[in-house]
Amino acid sequence: MTKFEYAPAPESGAVVDLKPSYGLFINGQFVDGTGTSFKTISPATEEVLAEVAEASAADVDAAVKAARAAYTRVWSKLSGADRGKYLFRIARILQERAREFAVLETLDNGKPIKESRDVDVPIAAAHFFYHAGWADKLDYASLGPNPRPHGVVGQIIPWNFPMLMLAWKIAPALATGNTVVLKPAETTPLTALLFAEVCQQADLPPGVVNIVTGAGVTGQAIVDHHSIDKIAFTGSTGVGKAIARAIAGTPKKATLELGGKAANIIFDDAPIDQAVEGIINGIFFNQGHVCCAGSRLLVQESIADEVDRRLKRRLQTLRVGDPLDKNTDVGAINSRAQLDRITSLVAAGEAEGAERWDTGCPLPEKGFWFRPTVFTGVSQTHRIAQEEIFGPVVSVLTFRTPSEAVAKANNTPYGLSAGIWTEKGSRILWMADQMRAGVVWANTFNKFDPTSPFGGYKESGYGREGGRHGLAAYVTTGEGA
Repeated sequence: MTKFEYAPAPESGAVVDLKPSYGLFINGQFVDGTGTSFKTISPATEEVLAEVAEASAADVDAAVKAARAAYTRVWSKLSGADRGKYLFRIARILQERAREFAVLETLDNGKPIKESRDVDVPIAAAHFFYHAGWADKLDYASLGPNPRPHGVVGQIIPWNFPMLMLAWKIAPALATGNTVVLKPAETTPLTALLFAEVCQQADLPPGVVNIVTGAGVTGQAIVDHHSIDKIAFTGSTGVGKAIARAIAGTPKKATLELGGKAANIIFDDAPIDQAVEGIINGIFFNQGHVCCAGSRLLVQESIADEVDRRLKRRLQTLRVGDPLDKNTDVGAINSRAQLDRITSLVAAGEAEGAERWDTGCPLPEKGFWFRPTVFTGVSQTHRIAQEEIFGPVVSVLTFRTPSEAVAKANNTPYGLSAGIWTEKGSRILWMADQMRAGVVWANTFNKFDPTSPFGGYKESGYGREGGRHGLAAYVTTGEGA
């Protein structure tokens, strides 16, 4: 049998003009922060990419005041058609600069370039195109009588999909007439700061979008600010609960998109090879750094051994390594802290008696890496079946009947998503009706579209993003000015 040598196909990092240091984007300009600064690094090499300002409470206050002034004097006075023109312009610029954004996202986040290039950036642009079309049609979106913006929206996004989460938040906010103060995650601030340049390039009125970088203290300053009208947060359930407590009793509105522990359910009539690809996409896409990842694999007993065999064979073909290599399937873990959490939970799974298997593939000497891993012999009480690992680790459980599959799928505090693999349409409809999950995919997984709402139940948060349902979160309705 001929052995083919692996030929790397690296994307050039030269398309990105990295600056040694970055300030904050407030009122249409980059400004120096009044606080300290922090370093953002490449998780694949541990090399420092840039020094980034950490916004203080005073910086957040300046950003909120700029957003309030822009809302009062400019943005709220524009017609929906005129707001839409700005969003269309932003979308086109994102498409024109797509390669630059994709490379920077991969450098700062660690995800494979083919995912940044083919998923994150195109869908981000699509969200701006989609919401631009709604900007002058809000009266026809079935949002309620007299839809109008909240005012100033504070938005806090995570590190797993920095550019995509930015688009999910900013596009509907601007389309509905709000202005924005956004904080990207401290480990992945660079594409948000590049987006600030896009706002300048699009001649977006100063103050409509403000970007403040920093860690939890900066996010807390946004949540606590008296002049913020709404909070939009994507991140951990623990932080989401803290935000809900902080704004309780205030007029602030909120949407919270939180953690998940999704079930990917394989019935014995499913096409196994297709289902295996769905398992791969469900949990190993973006190194498992996905809130709706299919981290719990529920397989019907009669095909459990066959699925296990084919899944492990397929996993051995995945390439783990340089995220800028176009052949890479699994990139770097985003940070040392996240790698430590994954390692700790995997150790707990072994200690509780589950059987661990990984690909045994070589890993780079520098950076943060974890091999694709499968746990079998998992019970509902195991930590790896209940807690969000947020890494390339899947726990396999078995079931006999559809009712048992539903019971096991719903036996978690989370309720963000689920996948069902079967040829029976009636079973899909019945299962979807029984599942306590915000999104249920049938014979696919991790498919996203700007026209489709996304969000969860239970401890996976409340509110929806995308589609008409996502617009509703950014307006208030009823009688009023």
